[in-house]
Amino acid sequence: MIHPTAIISDSANIADGAEIGAYSIIGDNVSVGTGTKIDSHVVINGPTTIGRDNHIYQFASIGDDPQDKKYRGEPTTLSIGDRNTIREFCTISRGTVDDDGETSIGSDNWIMAYVHIAHDCRIGNQTIMANNATLAGHVHVGDWAIFGGFTGVHQFCKIGAHAFLGMFSIISRDVPAYTMIAGQPAAPKGINSEGLKRRGFDPEQIRNIKNAYRTVYRQGKKLSEAIDEIAAIVDEQPELAVFLDSLRSSDRGVIR
Repeated sequence: MIHPTAIISDSANIADGAEIGAYSIIGDNVSVGTGTKIDSHVVINGPTTIGRDNHIYQFASIGDDPQDKKYRGEPTTLSIGDRNTIREFCTISRGTVDDDGETSIGSDNWIMAYVHIAHDCRIGNQTIMANNATLAGHVHVGDWAIFGGFTGVHQFCKIGAHAFLGMFSIISRDVPAYTMIAGQPAAPKGINSEGLKRRGFDPEQIRNIKNAYRTVYRQGKKLSEAIDEIAAIVDEQPELAVFLDSLRSSDRGVIR
């Protein structure tokens, strides 16, 4: 299952059942799980851990040094979970010691061609990143978030779970969970109702989320006032917890 032209480091750990295509290079301290398919002309450097049943397409560059001028060769890592699709020409960097030293990607993500995921990013599960989406360093992304093509995210931003970022959006502040944004600079456009329906949220839950969104964005309240109002009802409407947490945890300020 390893093509004879592939170059595999002696310190790499390639599980039985993994496939390595022609002319791919697997560097030192790389671990590849069973069922993972690496196509031709892929370069993976370590320390990098890749789980089971991923598919990495040709010409991707995975686990190389962070694009950070402060980086001085410290031992940092990249961790990729299971069942991810990583398409052509994607670049995913390892972490830096200015953060926790790790870039991490969860499972079941769909990462399209030319996506860049910079150092110290933390990506959840079930996300979709369309072609040319670009994440600067230290970006955190919640589960089920969707990035339109050519979306750009400023370093240290947080993208909440189930958020939807429209094509060509420029993100310089945090995006709350469930929220749809679009534009340059990005502005809020409502909640991701269609996505929530597809993921099994019932009409009452979606209505509650819409009402919480209106509390933040349509009633002229200070953010602190809106947070207090949502916190008062979250026990009765637990679907608001992830929305509330994304508001409370914002460091750069949320898009409003």
